[in-house]
Amino acid sequence: MRKSAFLLVVGAAFVLGIVAHWAWAPGEPTASESSPHEQMQSAVWTCSMHPQVRQPKPGLCPICAMELVPVKQFNGHEGGGGPGAFSTSEAAKGLMNVRTSPVERRFVTAEIRMTGKVDFDETRVRTITAWAPGRIERLYADYTGIRVNKGDHLVDLYSPELLTAQDELRRAVRAVEKLSPGTPEVLKDTAQTTLEAVRNRLLRWGLTRQQLARAEREGALADRITIYAPIGGTVTERAGKEGMYVETGTRIYTIADLSVVWVKLDAYESDLLWLHYGQPVEFTAEAYPGEVFAGRIAFIDPVVDARTRTVTIRVNAPNTDGKLKPGMFVRGVVRSKVATGGRVMDPGLAGKWISPMHPEVIKDGPGVCDVCGMPLVRAEDLGYVPAVVTEEDRPLAIPASAPLLTGKRAVVYVEVPGADRPTYEGREVVLGPRAGDDYLVVRGLREGERVVTHGNFKIDSALQILAKPSMMSPATHEDEETPARIVTDVPAAFQEQLDSFLKSYMVVQAALAQDNPDGAVEGVKAARLAFERIDGGLLDGAGAATWEKEYRGVLGQHLESIEKGKAIAEVRTAFQPWSAALINAIRTFGLSSAEPVYVVHCPMAFDFEGADWLQTDTTVRNPYFGSKMFSCGTVQEQIAGPRQDAPNGANEHAGDHAHGAPEGSEMKGAAHE
Repeated sequence: MRKSAFLLVVGAAFVLGIVAHWAWAPGEPTASESSPHEQMQSAVWTCSMHPQVRQPKPGLCPICAMELVPVKQFNGHEGGGGPGAFSTSEAAKGLMNVRTSPVERRFVTAEIRMTGKVDFDETRVRTITAWAPGRIERLYADYTGIRVNKGDHLVDLYSPELLTAQDELRRAVRAVEKLSPGTPEVLKDTAQTTLEAVRNRLLRWGLTRQQLARAEREGALADRITIYAPIGGTVTERAGKEGMYVETGTRIYTIADLSVVWVKLDAYESDLLWLHYGQPVEFTAEAYPGEVFAGRIAFIDPVVDARTRTVTIRVNAPNTDGKLKPGMFVRGVVRSKVATGGRVMDPGLAGKWISPMHPEVIKDGPGVCDVCGMPLVRAEDLGYVPAVVTEEDRPLAIPASAPLLTGKRAVVYVEVPGADRPTYEGREVVLGPRAGDDYLVVRGLREGERVVTHGNFKIDSALQILAKPSMMSPATHEDEETPARIVTDVPAAFQEQLDSFLKSYMVVQAALAQDNPDGAVEGVKAARLAFERIDGGLLDGAGAATWEKEYRGVLGQHLESIEKGKAIAEVRTAFQPWSAALINAIRTFGLSSAEPVYVVHCPMAFDFEGADWLQTDTTVRNPYFGSKMFSCGTVQEQIAGPRQDAPNGANEHAGDHAHGAPEGSEMKGAAHE
């Protein structure tokens, strides 16, 4: 916000210089040469910091107390065009260094940078356990980190139960051999089933088929089991020790195949638009400066980390040379080209078929995954642009320097084609995400239009000086605020009740302006009591219907919201709609008090959305900023109380409560002189 304000001040000062050059061209008397009467009649005085302030004579800014500067009225040239248009000369355009660029349909590239760590591929980790109870006789892989190959012997396990099981095997073999042709089939099946069960148990314990055949043939009993490596890899854990007794399932080793690793990167939730399954990712490791590794996105976590507001992105990366080690810190980048509808433009995947589980498996046609056997899917079904690209696939884009951003609004200045002078029109647009040096446009611009990319702050400052709609002062549309209807013949008793409610409101307003939350709470309590005393039954016909349908429920709802506010910031947020509703209620029904009531406006409240409030005098006391900007705001109008221009101070408040500012008071541009 400070940077924007500084740029606006610089831009305003620059434009004022240009304005002065235009206004006092050779052949015209300067301000010093003209008479004081001519200055008063021909010039408007404004503030470089708050250009919405416009006074008919010199003085100090009522907001920041800076000295006002003169701006001559223009003859429809520099300020010509529509309400949000600005026209200038070619010479002035050169001085302002205004440059434009076309609105184009094109693919823009966004670089999504992430950080993370290398981790094991969970699908390539195996745990070696004891297959039978016994004692570890020998550990062949005798330290953590040693590499083993598939089929290497790892453990010799002595197991007395192995001897018992082999004895059962011999008895089962003899029982089968003793069967005669006349033995009932039931007995034959039972004997054969028992033999197969004993064989399978010994095979699961680790005996080889050769050992089984020898035991059956020769009766040689083996009292040790040898456990072999099921995969090749690195021993990451050695839990067993020689001589220790183990039970079935006791963990002895953990082996991880590191030929493929997972790289887990943290991406901000705002970057998820640019990330899709199967996208190539490049990353670097601190251990190998300058070397770039690659992989593909295999998984995007469906849950956002509530603490860091990030999402884990998993990348499958080949690691045949073993350089990538679990725990390494890495930095990754995805270069993404997004098409309309959030799809991704990737020439390497256009028209291809990809595995839904293993993104490295990509084929030209349908088929099954070579790793998991799952059917391949079309890349278009995963959010990629098809092989044939149409113009509709290309998003509408503008340079990032074109829009002026206020937090909730984006304003661009569009060059008006065919004008006899350089003319630029302000336009509010809806932007998509930023992609590098470009913004995607959702709504508000057409292809081929030219937008200002350099000098737009100066144009905006000039429009503010001319009191035209700008970035800081948006245009007011007719449908944004429906004028309050005026109810005639309002009973004085009802107006007195509304007046009591207003007095409690004023207590809250004063407390917020003084950064006093306790005072605001007391004022809200009094406002609640005053609101409950308002009797809509005092009104007749249309007045009663208007109060019930348009005001009673709305005021009660806003009052309830402000009662729930715990911090002063929450109270200030709820104070704004309460003020808006009460302003319209007073315009509709009037007040019984002769005290004037003014509507004050702060254009900087709520990220430059602006907000109004009520006061009984014209000395600005801002309830939205308090001590930070106590006097920021301007009196817009008087909505109740005696007209200051009425003869002899006559009280004309009852029937004409919805009139504007007193004539000659210039309250729209200044708070109080």
